[in-house]
Amino acid sequence: MDTTINLAGGPNGLQKTSRRAVQPAAGIRVETASKCARAEAPQVPAYLREIYEWAYLNPRNVRLLDRESVVATILWGNHNRLRQSAFEEIRPGQQVLQSSCVYGDFSPALARHVGSTGRLQVFDVAPIQVEGCRRKLKDFPQATVRLADAAEPSGEFYDAVCCYFLLHEVPADYKRKVVDALLGSVVPGGKAVFVDYHKPHFAHPLKVVTSLVFDTLEPFAKDLWRNEIADFASAPGGFVWSKQTYFGDLFQKVTASRPTT
Repeated sequence: MDTTINLAGGPNGLQKTSRRAVQPAAGIRVETASKCARAEAPQVPAYLREIYEWAYLNPRNVRLLDRESVVATILWGNHNRLRQSAFEEIRPGQQVLQSSCVYGDFSPALARHVGSTGRLQVFDVAPIQVEGCRRKLKDFPQATVRLADAAEPSGEFYDAVCCYFLLHEVPADYKRKVVDALLGSVVPGGKAVFVDYHKPHFAHPLKVVTSLVFDTLEPFAKDLWRNEIADFASAPGGFVWSKQTYFGDLFQKVTASRPTT
């Protein structure tokens, strides 16, 4: 069963609602592009080297894992559905940031969705991931891939920011930096879209298995079981938040829309 929670405005009869006051997007640190341009290439974070080297930095494993079938299996057959749900928040022709590389065909699909009149920029902090994503996007002139850390403000601004299954893999302090940096990149009238894990229903048949996997391989994932994504923002009141859950609440899509005024 899926659940939709609108945190501001326009729910239908099946939705749970609450309201948050919309304030100017203050308190989010955004550095200028010139300052960022002078910065050196980001270092691979310690958590990535120590926890996820096998999955994202080891060349042999990267070749084995970077497949659409692997992503679909990990997400219990929900990958296409979740990807489409994210794309529904992004319009063709927009300027879009993808906060990290994603295994499989996610980036080419997003580039096609954005279209030739839009622009897609993909960040990743791991050179091997950047190289692989550039190969996937070589036929899409509207797409570029940059060696950059999503936790560091880029100084650039986008109509839409898409963060797809990144937050569960980073420590809590990094989550705060990523969420703030991405929200700070959204133009007035734009939105940030976060698709990730969520605390499943107490009777979910896969809850125990997922918990064991997280305890063994994903030590930061349960932060998303204990907190709302909005809780990691330093100034959540500057955005209108909405959440929809999928597959017995195991997954979630959260949008943070920045008002035009």
